[in-house]
Amino acid sequence: MIAPRSLQWRLSLWLGLGITLLWAFAAVVTAQKLRHEMNEVFDSALEETGQRLLPLAVRDVVGRDSDDDANQSVATMREHNEYFTYVVRDGEGRVLLRSHKADLSVFPPFTGMGFADTPTHRIYSDAALQGTITISVAEPLSRRHAVAREALLGLALPLGLIVPASLIGVWAVVRLSMAPLRRFRSQIEARGAGDLTPISATDLPSEVQPNAQAVNHLLERLRRTLEAERSFTANSAHELRTPVAAALAQTQRLIIETSDEAARERARDIETALRRLFRLSEKLMQLARAEGGRLQAAEPTDVATILRVLVGEMTEGADAAGRIELTLPDAPVLSHIDADAFAILARNLIENALKHGARQEPVRVALSAGGVLRVANAGPAVPPDLLARLSEPFERGQAQASGTGLGLAIAKAIAAGTGGRIELLSPREGREDGFEASFRMSGSA
Repeated sequence: MIAPRSLQWRLSLWLGLGITLLWAFAAVVTAQKLRHEMNEVFDSALEETGQRLLPLAVRDVVGRDSDDDANQSVATMREHNEYFTYVVRDGEGRVLLRSHKADLSVFPPFTGMGFADTPTHRIYSDAALQGTITISVAEPLSRRHAVAREALLGLALPLGLIVPASLIGVWAVVRLSMAPLRRFRSQIEARGAGDLTPISATDLPSEVQPNAQAVNHLLERLRRTLEAERSFTANSAHELRTPVAAALAQTQRLIIETSDEAARERARDIETALRRLFRLSEKLMQLARAEGGRLQAAEPTDVATILRVLVGEMTEGADAAGRIELTLPDAPVLSHIDADAFAILARNLIENALKHGARQEPVRVALSAGGVLRVANAGPAVPPDLLARLSEPFERGQAQASGTGLGLAIAKAIAAGTGGRIELLSPREGREDGFEASFRMSGSA
């Protein structure tokens, strides 16, 4: 027999089997004890019947006339079930008196006072007048068996109700006792990727408390480790901005002031590298923010308004002018995602589409009333194996455009931290080319 994997069912199964076996053992012992007590009661009744009938039979036999028939049958006043039959005999074994339904073949010869058993009857024998008159009272064993069966059936019927009720009670008690464990498991399952706060374990059984404390200690160590890594990334990116900005300003001044064309060309190359480093530091700060939690707002925010402002700001630049086609629903789209986090996510998806999409077609940005943001661009289809890796940090695939390879990773981190989901699709639905990134907010269909 294979034991169930569930602790609740294991406890219910073994406790139920234990109770069932205990009830069965108690029933067997009770049945044996009851049978023994019933036999004693039956024997006592059989003996008392014989001792009461014997004096009456002696008086009847002694008071007869000598001409009376020696074998007399006692008549009955009405028909009834005669469980006890008796025979009165003299010392030579001749029948002097018998009950009206007495079967003489049932009664063996008198051999002594006391009880005797035949295959069909239990017999009690007694004697009077120094053994010259004997009496034998017989009771059918089938009657005893029938009474025992009725008594055992009366005992088994309540057990047939008690045992299932006990099993149901055991299952209900075990399930109720396991409720704190189920709540503890649900709290762990409900945690998002960025939620490493301790889990409440106040109502857990004492046997499970050490496990819960170990889980909380592990979460605390993970939280400290991740915070240290994110703090280092954010601080490093922040500290890089000032010297990079200063170096960029000096380089731009050098480009203006120098008259040497070769030196000016090298300065422009330095400026390009410094701008790339500046953008990388910005992306690293965004990634640290995305992985650092605090991505949910206490009050719902209209993300449609944020997206409209963001797209309007981006289209003011030379690279995005006239290249973004925005579609918004008529009603506000409310979400608990932090406004800055949503703006960072949307900006990275749109920038990714502007950099890698074909310039002859616009980047289509659409927000549905159900809270799904879709950003699609034209261009060559991305192979499936590369598509699966695009959301990893610093993964740029086969793109020729400049970039840090962090945009989709930042969007994925923000989506995971808010309980949402990023989906990448290439080619676009209904076409043989293009790329589409969709962000499904937490709670959207």
